[in-house]
Amino acid sequence: MLTPTPLYTPYRVLICDLRSDQLLDVLPLWDVTFDEYLGKTGALSAAVRITDRQLAARARESLVPGRTALWVERGGDLWWGGILWTTNRASDPRGYSTLNLQAATWDSYLARRMLYDSQLATQLDQFDIVRNLVDYCAALPGGDIGIEHTTNTSGTLRDRTYSRFDLPIVRDLIDQLAKVEGGFEWRIASVRDPAGRRVKQLQLGSPVIRSGARDIVLTHPGPVLSYSWPTDATGQANAWQSRGSSTNRNQTAASTPLMSHPVVNAADVEAGWPRLDGSSDYTTVEQQATLDAHARADAAARLRPAAMPEVTVRLDGSITPALLGATARLRITDLWWPEGMNSRHRIVGWSVTPPQRGRPESARLLLEAS
Repeated sequence: MLTPTPLYTPYRVLICDLRSDQLLDVLPLWDVTFDEYLGKTGALSAAVRITDRQLAARARESLVPGRTALWVERGGDLWWGGILWTTNRASDPRGYSTLNLQAATWDSYLARRMLYDSQLATQLDQFDIVRNLVDYCAALPGGDIGIEHTTNTSGTLRDRTYSRFDLPIVRDLIDQLAKVEGGFEWRIASVRDPAGRRVKQLQLGSPVIRSGARDIVLTHPGPVLSYSWPTDATGQANAWQSRGSSTNRNQTAASTPLMSHPVVNAADVEAGWPRLDGSSDYTTVEQQATLDAHARADAAARLRPAAMPEVTVRLDGSITPALLGATARLRITDLWWPEGMNSRHRIVGWSVTPPQRGRPESARLLLEAS
């Protein structure tokens, strides 16, 4: 069997134990792509090409789904971190064997943790509610994967009751709290502390996470190689109602869910838009005020068509792993915008494609209006 000639890449992937972060191995990975977002879980996919028995033994020992952490380094900087969740051993007709990997960012761990004890928060800052949930997960045997957090606050106090009888997923509770009116953004970033230690850092920002003191300037033609500008009105709504938990605890009687007060944007209809209805479900919400706050937040988010531009750029010194939440000044001149378009956007996601034979290094940035 022929051994593929390695291609130089500025990236390397550290394979570590999830709980202790002890370095287990550093293996050559191929076909690597990884991404990270504000508001949803990022992913990594890669493959280990099994070229001999020694490499197979190393991969078998170190790459264990569910207990292995992967850190992506570029030039000494941490660009991505997450948990290996699935592997797939495959062999093709020519006898080449590969181990395909799928990993997800650290927040995916909280999607696999549940509350087995009821939690009560009374007039507590919403950031402290999140930190208490994360600390609850870490306090149980085997539950500490090293997520660290700061003590910043949002200034918004909440009352929340989480019942163990609902078997709630911790990730779902945090997401639901974040999306209420006056909510926040959160992520678990992969960073190095001043001592060079790898850290899984819980970041919280209200109303959003912002980073960087100056705008990143992106131009097309120029560093922007290509772009797409989708506009989607399929989820748009100017009338909204949310549904909560059942208000009837008597199982022998008819059950009626708690309903929010309707949110209708009359000015939108008067301006010529057709009435567009929308709804959302919050099956664990039992308080009218909380459900109404969810409905208002959802209605505001869906009032206009969703426009999430994506730009593909060359990787240079202005594109770093700390760009999530940074503001970009986007300037485009082409047939659609012959006079030039100049607008500000916040970077809410990125996807990196490392260099590979016949494929240059690039990054795809997901933007939202700033």
